[in-house]
Amino acid sequence: MNYSSKVPKSEWLAIAVNSLNAEAQAILDVTTRLDGNLTQAVELILNHTGKVIVSGMGKSGHVGHKIVATLCSTGTPAVFLHPSEAVHGDLGIYSPGDPTIIISKNGTTAELLKLIPTLRQFESPLIGIIGNMQSPLAEQVDIVLDASVEKEADPNNLAPTSSSTVAMALGDALAITLMQARDFTPEDFARYHPGGQLGRNLHLKVRDVMHTDDAIAWLSATDPVKTVVITMTQHSLGGACVVDEDRRLLGLITDGDLRRALVAHDDIRTLRAADIMTANPITISPHELLKTVLGVMENRPSQISVLPVVDPSDGQCLGLIRLHDIYK
Repeated sequence: MNYSSKVPKSEWLAIAVNSLNAEAQAILDVTTRLDGNLTQAVELILNHTGKVIVSGMGKSGHVGHKIVATLCSTGTPAVFLHPSEAVHGDLGIYSPGDPTIIISKNGTTAELLKLIPTLRQFESPLIGIIGNMQSPLAEQVDIVLDASVEKEADPNNLAPTSSSTVAMALGDALAITLMQARDFTPEDFARYHPGGQLGRNLHLKVRDVMHTDDAIAWLSATDPVKTVVITMTQHSLGGACVVDEDRRLLGLITDGDLRRALVAHDDIRTLRAADIMTANPITISPHELLKTVLGVMENRPSQISVLPVVDPSDGQCLGLIRLHDIYK
């Protein structure tokens, strides 16, 4: 089925760019309005030993779910409370004094306004992320963060786009400030993220996934290229370690080094491993987290696909780790 658009296809990219620019500008505008209210909100939450409740309706509710997830993963216990479900039993999640973060674009959300008197009974301090500073909600909360925007990203100024982005960004700013105020460490972060690739990178170390011993293509500097090719074919890890008699690393030969040698030399029969290896290659310690080695391999103009693992205590080459091993 072919869709006929009233807007020419040639304009679609510009529309997307304009949308992103509008949302980016809305966030920049917020930075000029941040004041002591954010500091008060951080102090309030830090001084409370319990959890934070986050509530919002519609798109603001979706933003609230994300803020809860960010708070929880960065050391601040939080739960989401749906305003409509609150008065049908869900208020049971409250302990006295639990702060509530209320999110609303217009500040007139009826379900939230009806909820405020009940929250006062729970002695809940109210923090608002509000898009209208003259609204009823902005007037009734204890601390208000100004989430107003000049306009939405959509041409009709209707769809919550810039406003929802700003609300989410303010939630992130609050969470990150709390995170740093708590001195939340990478080790703490790892404890809350045991699963998935993120948890793997924060928990496992190079020694847990590296290849060693007979799995490695070990070579001496004088080995002919034919031996290099055969050995690397038998140990297909994408790299071979050139070592001395004490297994100290002299160089690394990768599949790319072999290809470049073939291009550069018409006759490779006289070449030795030392002639085509990368001397003094970048190495990694077996004690480093996968997160660290990933940065070493990827954060560079040309990615490294395989790294020699060297014991920092005695300089002995222990094996290889591949980029593929990190993403298993």
